[in-house]
This record gives sequence, C-alpha cells and structure tokens, in this order.
Amino acid sequence: MKVSLALPAGPRDDLVDVAGLRVGHATVPGGESGCTVVLGPFRALVEVPGLAGGSREFVTLDSAHISGRANALLFTGGSAYGLAAADGVMGWLEERGEGFPTGVGVVPIVPAAVLYDLARGRPRPGPAEGRAACEAALEPAAACPPRQSGAGAGARVGKLLGPEASMAGGMASASVRMGDHIVAALAVVNALGDIVGPDGTIVAGARPDPQGPPVDGMAALLASREGAGQGTTRTGAERGEPRDGPRLGAPWNSAGNTTLCLVATDAPLGDADLRRMLRLASTALPRRITPVFTPFDGDVIFGVIPDAAPDAASGKGPDEGPGPGRPFAPADVLGLGVAAREALERALLRAVGYEP
Repeated sequence: MKVSLALPAGPRDDLVDVAGLRVGHATVPGGESGCTVVLGPFRALVEVPGLAGGSREFVTLDSAHISGRANALLFTGGSAYGLAAADGVMGWLEERGEGFPTGVGVVPIVPAAVLYDLARGRPRPGPAEGRAACEAALEPAAACPPRQSGAGAGARVGKLLGPEASMAGGMASASVRMGDHIVAALAVVNALGDIVGPDGTIVAGARPDPQGPPVDGMAALLASREGAGQGTTRTGAERGEPRDGPRLGAPWNSAGNTTLCLVATDAPLGDADLRRMLRLASTALPRRITPVFTPFDGDVIFGVIPDAAPDAASGKGPDEGPGPGRPFAPADVLGLGVAAREALERALLRAVGYEP
C-alpha cells in the first residue's frame, strides 16, 4: 500500500535541507560498525525515552547549561566504547577554533549517543573514525549514503526471536516543508522490535525463515510462552521460533538495541517550543516500531536548530550573535511537530529499506 505524503518533501528530502547542518559518516575497517557526525553549531535538546542507552555530554543540552550551544552531535556504534569517537570530533573542531570559549582556548561541545553492535573481533569506532566523519561532512554529498554505513553499519532490527532471526537495520533521513520552514529528521534504527509500515504491515523485523517474510515477533514470543504454560506439544518450528525458542531472558536481552534520532528545523523556535516539537516528533517511534522504549533499547531523540538557519537569531543583528528563538503560536508549533513526526517516520522506514 502506497501512502502519499501529507506534506511536501524538502528540496533534497534529506537532513541537510535544513540550512546550517553538515553530516558525515565513517566506518571501521571491515565496515560492520561506524559513526555519524552532524556538525553545527546549533541549539539542541534531547529526549531519552529508552531505558538502556549510552551517552556523553547530555548535561550540556540542558537549556540552563552555560555552554548554550552544541558544536556537533555524534551517533556511534561500538556501545560505550564507541564514545571514544567523540575525542576525534573534539580534536577536529578544536583545530578550527570551534567550541565554548574559555580562558585557555575553546572546548568543543559534542554530545554523543551510542548503539550496540558489538561482536567478537569487530573493530569499534574511535577517534580516527570521529575525525574521518568530520572530514566527510565537508563533502557536498547527501546526508545519508547507503543505509548500512556510518552509525547504521552494524544495525539490526527485529531481535525478539533471537539475533539470528533479525534483519538489517540502518540509517536514513528525510525532510518536510511546512509553510516557510523545513523540518528534517535522521534515524539510526537498531531496534529490538519490528518496523511497521503505514498500512500496519511489518516491513522489517523478526524473520525465523531467512527466505520468508518477517513475522510479528512479539506475538510469536507471547504465543510461545502461553503455549509452554499450557503444556502445548507444538514444536518451536511450528510456532515460527528460532531453534532455541524465544523466551524472556533469552540471549537477545543482551544483544543490545537502540534507535537514535535527530529532528532539525530552521524555524526559530524558543527552547520551550523546540521541546514541544520534539515531543510531538517522538510519537513517530511508537507508530513505526513495536515494541519500542523497552528495557533493552537505548532510544534517544535530539532536536536542533542550527545557528546558521534563516532567522535563527530571531531579530538580532548579524553582529549580535544567535538568539534564543521567538514565540510561536501553539497551532504553529503543532504543525511543526506533526511535520517533524512525518519526517521522522519516513526516516525510520527508509532506514530498513522501505520507501512509503
């Protein structure tokens, strides 16, 4: 079922349709993990609905923090080990004089969030990959290369029936025009749950038969537990299970799962309205991922407004620096939030290879 867009796409239908954003990607040797950098500077906020995340410098995104701006955001594989890639991003920015000014130099503000793609013998992103992603962000290319690259290189989805029954996840972006403004989103999808299309069909997820379609992983898991409790004689194969049989406490609990998202706009929202837009945008995840925000997912959603976006200074002159945004009517914030949700939904679907 094809669903037409309720709102028109931006010029490139990509994150970089929001002026002032530059995006770069790097993968580790072997290409099974990597990182993605979004360069600013920008005002940024974060929502953390997931319960198993890994992060760095999130405290700087509090609107009361002295820094006031982030210079870049980092999405990285390698679980908490991958946070080392932020050192490379910081070094690259410091060399260019970008960061929070202090008495002895600048300190780049680089909040980072991780996904779990660890495997024995697999390299993890580090400072070299962080630096390489920054260099790549200077190239005049689309925000998202092939979906299984950068931070999405090792992403998988649909792990409820075990990691061996999962499908490839990945990374993608999309943009939407809302009146005079652009709203765009980037998503890196490494979810425990299945990905649901606009018509309710599971388009990526648990797939016990590598040659067959994805199944409802949660339903299969619950059915197997109910059957076990009733003394059923059905075999695991008859229930669509992997060989070991799905069960709570199975190895997928530690396989690691996370969906990392970024929503950006050139609308000069104040921090309170940016938060409102971000929370509306976050409803894209339960619409497209099931289950989501689980005890085994580290879901994170950033919201940013680049300093270089038109009107970002909200009435200040060019020599007065970026401002805090201006008040928007509640109906306008609602419209921007719905646009952000639509952009994020399409990014989530594209990340698993589905184009609505």
